[in-house]
Amino acid sequence: MTATTYQPGEISGLIEIQAAKCKGCDACKKFCPTGAIEGASGAAHRVDHDKCVGCGQCMINCPFDAIEETHSALETVIKKLADKNTTVVGIIAPAVRVAVGEEFGLPRGELVTKKLYGAMNQAGFKIFDCNFAADLTIMEEGSEFIHRLHANVQGDKDAGALPQFTSCCPAWVRYLETKYPSLLPNLSTAKSPQQMAGTVAKTYGAKVYNMAPEQIFTVSVMPCTAKKVEASRPEFNDAWSYHKEHGRHADSYQDVDAVLTTREMSQLLKLLNIDLATAEEFDGDSLFAEYTGAGTIFGATGGVMEAAVRTAHKVLTGEEMARLELEPVRGLQGVKDAEITLFDKHLGQNVTVKVAVVHDMGNNVEPLLNDIMAGTSDYHFIEVMNCAGGCVNGGGQPIDRSGSSWVGNI
Repeated sequence: MTATTYQPGEISGLIEIQAAKCKGCDACKKFCPTGAIEGASGAAHRVDHDKCVGCGQCMINCPFDAIEETHSALETVIKKLADKNTTVVGIIAPAVRVAVGEEFGLPRGELVTKKLYGAMNQAGFKIFDCNFAADLTIMEEGSEFIHRLHANVQGDKDAGALPQFTSCCPAWVRYLETKYPSLLPNLSTAKSPQQMAGTVAKTYGAKVYNMAPEQIFTVSVMPCTAKKVEASRPEFNDAWSYHKEHGRHADSYQDVDAVLTTREMSQLLKLLNIDLATAEEFDGDSLFAEYTGAGTIFGATGGVMEAAVRTAHKVLTGEEMARLELEPVRGLQGVKDAEITLFDKHLGQNVTVKVAVVHDMGNNVEPLLNDIMAGTSDYHFIEVMNCAGGCVNGGGQPIDRSGSSWVGNI
């Protein structure tokens, strides 16, 4: 089937079912958030690419290994690493560092940040921790929310739509674009951490690395297959546009040149005979390896909201939250919410902000969206992550072939 909901140049058909391996067991249908899997029980299934959001949940939960990705940049990245005229920047997502170790015999869930830095440095990568970009994202997304909140309270004519949605998850963004386009004004205008990282690496990073921007090749390492589609979106070439405006002449390039999943990064290291388990720890090579605890928790459901509330509290009141942990938005309940009352110095009054957190999107988000469309929602800010548990359970993580999502077994 030809997909028609993608832009020219955007990766489409990322997830495919191999008919020869498919048993028609319907496990994939259980985990698809958009009903994109077609085919009768017992017969070979197929993917409707117009409905597919590229999340890969069907793939990591298929007990017969019948579902695959059609796009891999692994060979391209290895070639770039061997090119002495190219600076290859590795952008490492928060959830990768707690999953990649198991591919090298380390205990599941072990935090291997500095070892991963070391292994990637040995491979030839410059280190750009996506936690750094997550901190940028929350400053942008949090500031945007405060602006919308103030404008709505004051009755400004051009106040942005509330509730504001987070914009970090590309599967969620595509879901909104294709199923609820009337709610796109509610989506934060902030880029995801991946896309911010790519842009920064090729603008300010060009000075840090002392390299021409067109000689910088950005590789994000993600727990998510949908990030490959996101990076290919033609509008994400802001670094090239910036340099063009400032007199550089080069063929157009993307902010993020390639995306590797956690699985593919482990493959790359093994192909280069680098053992993560025995790699020397490395602290990074620039300020791009610096980050806060707020950026660190982005990979779990509720993490983006908790980081946003911390930021908003500091900006609105001038003080840090007495307790940084926002317990009501933690945990694995499908929809979580919280109310925070604080004194807004700008407005000179107390304000109560009601927030919600949604994960396992296909099973939980529609009632909230329908309430918003009906005008009955009382939320101001909503975090949405497609995958159950958040990015840590993304479609690019190591696969447990039991065919059961880990969240359901907790």
